[in-house]
Amino acid sequence: PDLSGYEKFGLGNVKYNISRIHVTAVEFPSASISLVPGTGIKLVIGNASLTIDMNWNIRTWMFKDSGRSTVYISKVFVTAIFSTPLDNTGHTSISLTSCRTTSGDIDIKLNGKS
Repeated sequence: PDLSGYEKFGLGNVKYNISRIHVTAVEFPSASISLVPGTGIKLVIGNASLTIDMNWNIRTWMFKDSGRSTVYISKVFVTAIFSTPLDNTGHTSISLTSCRTTSGDIDIKLNGKS
């Protein structure tokens, strides 16, 4: 979904809109799944990265600008634990019990009129 809103900076408000958000690349160079006795499944993803392209525009009382942006997020680490209980029909269900995510680097390239 698009993101829009206002932020207050110094002497005035900044109105922003981020639209046409697309994930264009995802890499999982290191991923593993293991069973956790009595709990369920553990997923570990190491050193992942993703690239996101989007349109942006900002407006203040002094100026306005718009353009395209590429965001590259790297060194992403995720650890998630899923429980796998049986539902009332006897089928296995899955639910997220815990999740921890960290990212190391974020590189943002803005291309605009200014």
